[in-house]
Amino acid sequence: MNEIQLNSEQTAALESLTNKIQNWAKELGFQQIGICDANLSSEAERFEEWLDKQYYGSMEWIAERKTLRLQPTELHAGTCRVLSVRMDYLPQDTEQIKILKSPEKAYISRYALGRDYHKLIRKRLALIAEKIRGEAESILPQLIVSQRPFVDSAPVLERPLAEKAGLGWVGKHTLLINQQAGSWFFLGEIYTNLPLPVNQQLQENRCGSCEACIKVCPTAAFPKPYQLDARRCISYLTIENKGTIPEEFREVMGNRVFGCDDCQAICPWNKFAKATDEKDFQPRHGLANSDLLHLFLWDEQTFLKNTEGSAIRRIGYQSWLRNLAIGLGNAPSSPDIILALETRLNQISSLLDEHLLWALEQQKNPRRKRQRKLKP
Repeated sequence: MNEIQLNSEQTAALESLTNKIQNWAKELGFQQIGICDANLSSEAERFEEWLDKQYYGSMEWIAERKTLRLQPTELHAGTCRVLSVRMDYLPQDTEQIKILKSPEKAYISRYALGRDYHKLIRKRLALIAEKIRGEAESILPQLIVSQRPFVDSAPVLERPLAEKAGLGWVGKHTLLINQQAGSWFFLGEIYTNLPLPVNQQLQENRCGSCEACIKVCPTAAFPKPYQLDARRCISYLTIENKGTIPEEFREVMGNRVFGCDDCQAICPWNKFAKATDEKDFQPRHGLANSDLLHLFLWDEQTFLKNTEGSAIRRIGYQSWLRNLAIGLGNAPSSPDIILALETRLNQISSLLDEHLLWALEQQKNPRRKRQRKLKP
């Protein structure tokens, strides 16, 4: 789609609008916003290779909607610019490493400790979009402004877009890294047909020879730098995967019961990460430091109540118990744990029972050799 031809006055007005957008984003709690064009042709070969290797696991919708990811205009007609934002989410003092080294505790990915970020960020992006529309109508009265916000819930290649918009670089762990802020942040986008000036400064990839993220991965989920095999990733196994967790991954999962942050926790650039001030991202119900057994003893009603408005709820009660059962199997042997596991047997499903029986076998054989991580 050809872009509108702008006169000098309109060009200057759009540049001024871009400065206003920066201010609106900061006022609404975003740490950074950038603008890029909607051309993702440079990502096609790498994305196709990833799909061909079926690294997406059971997430078939990724392959089915690949065109929408690679061609933003197919997802939202007329898109010529993408506004990419980032918002810090790491709460203060959640002691990731300490919890990971406490086998009786449940480790929950730090992005999920508070309220679900989708609605919060989408609502704020919608506010920015409306402000843009109000200004743009006077700048380009001939254009019917068409915009749509996205937050990790549509076929959007958010990391390459954020990289083009100058928010950071895609690291070897496939997450976006910002030189001043690390990687503990959410991303969001606004697709627009408004020809705003694009970012001209990219952040240089500064991963260098470091491969700490690849080496620390418990399940060897990185076949090579910048490529993730989701089928081996603990985040995929505990969240997206609704079936059996393969036995080869269970011991090395340790106490990680919802997601995994190892590749971020070890990244040297995260020494620059800033703790979030967002109230909604603060831990709720003690989830930053809860015992595995305490969470396992929640009945379904308690689970639904305590995960209301949380990203955790979407995995469902059965997967919650499945993940916790593996954590309990890896915990120090305890009569209370054995009793709790036995009490759950034959209550929900054969799928859950499979994991309960594995955990019971682990608990009843406390001298078993533990693996710390798998080899690639």
